[in-house]
Amino acid sequence: MSKIKNFLVCGGGMMGSAIAQILAGLDDAKVTVYDVFPVDVEAKVRNNMKLLVEKEIVTEADVDKIVSKISFTQDLNDEGVKNAQMVVECVLEEMEMKQNLFAQLEDYVADDCIFCTNTSVMSPTEISAKCKHRERLCGTHFWNPAFLIPLVEVVKTDATTDEVAQTVIDVLTEAGKKPVLCKKDVPGFIANRMQHALWREAISIVERGIADAKTVDDACKYSFGLRLPYLPPLVNSDMVSTQLTSNIHNYVLKDLEDRHDASPLLKQMLEEGKNGFRAEKVDGVHEGFMKYTDEEIAEINGGLNEYLIKMLYNK
Repeated sequence: MSKIKNFLVCGGGMMGSAIAQILAGLDDAKVTVYDVFPVDVEAKVRNNMKLLVEKEIVTEADVDKIVSKISFTQDLNDEGVKNAQMVVECVLEEMEMKQNLFAQLEDYVADDCIFCTNTSVMSPTEISAKCKHRERLCGTHFWNPAFLIPLVEVVKTDATTDEVAQTVIDVLTEAGKKPVLCKKDVPGFIANRMQHALWREAISIVERGIADAKTVDDACKYSFGLRLPYLPPLVNSDMVSTQLTSNIHNYVLKDLEDRHDASPLLKQMLEEGKNGFRAEKVDGVHEGFMKYTDEEIAEINGGLNEYLIKMLYNK
């Protein structure tokens, strides 16, 4: 198809506005954000870019240019909808809502328009079930905060064509992201499968009394966590040799956590109201695996973007 420059983002929330911001960075791009509710997308984008301006990564003029290329509508008859060459859906994680939206959009957009669903947990194959042209839909799992995290997982359904997947990868690459292809539509895709395997073992270590929660996190932060950006798992395996990897796995894997449901410790914590940052305050703190004051929660939430900018831009 011709060069993609007309984009439609469905859903103007945190992820949708960030994705609109990313796509608006492409040369000659026009981005329409559609939502059933009124959304101040410009304010969201400017807020996202505020810290980037403060760190002198972008200028106010850059922000103005991005914002000027984004429009908002609540009308599916809008020209921005009809002219869309690529749609990125960012509505709530409700299967029927996503299915119906894509089926509805087919009546408004061109026959060669590419559909992308930004879901972290739901099957893109199932999401495409009500579409007439299922071969045009794939998953695009952006990671939050989407305007900073480079990775986007492009997930093929059982019907996605190679051309569609490659086109999406090319667009995302041009937009400055680091797309990776997930060849099979499996729960968790690629990165979440690895992330939650780590979480499962971390929770198990606490549950089994091997170490407390802070110790587990510290062990991660001050060892392999430091080197992961430079030495990811399979390069590390090659470095030490696949023979050593095999030897270690033959010895240790049988003792690692392999349960196929959530830990009983999580159930117990939820029954006790220990819901992490979202727990009701008791004696001035919110409790999960550890205890946090409001100030500590604000520092962690606010510090994430600062940390990512330092890692990505050295600013």
